[in-house]
Amino acid sequence: MKNSVILINRFGMGEADPELQLKLIVTYLNLLNEDHSLRPNAICFYADGVKLAVDGSPALEALKALEANGVRLILCSTCLNFFKLTDSVRVGIVGGMTDIIEAQRLAEKVITL
Repeated sequence: MKNSVILINRFGMGEADPELQLKLIVTYLNLLNEDHSLRPNAICFYADGVKLAVDGSPALEALKALEANGVRLILCSTCLNFFKLTDSVRVGIVGGMTDIIEAQRLAEKVITL
C-alpha cells in the first residue's frame, strides 16, 4: 500500500447497519496500523467521513495511532464547516479539496472505501 491514498467519504464502511459499518471501519483502520506495509501515505476524509476524526468517534484511537505512525490524515474543511464540526476535530489536519487532490496526484494508487 506504499504510495497509496485512501478516501473515506462515509461514517463507517460498507452498506449495512450503522453499528456494523462503524465496527468495520475501526477494524480496518486498526489492521492498517498493525502492519507498516499496509499503511497508506494519506487518508483523506470528506462528506460524512470527516465525522470519524471528531469528538466521540469510535475511530479516534485508531486514527491517532495511524497519524503517530506517519500517515497523513486530511480532513475536508468545507465538510467540517457544513456539519459545524471544525472545533471538534481531534486528529488530522484540516485542509481543502486542493490538499485532497494533491494527495491523490502524488499517489500511485487511490482507494475509496
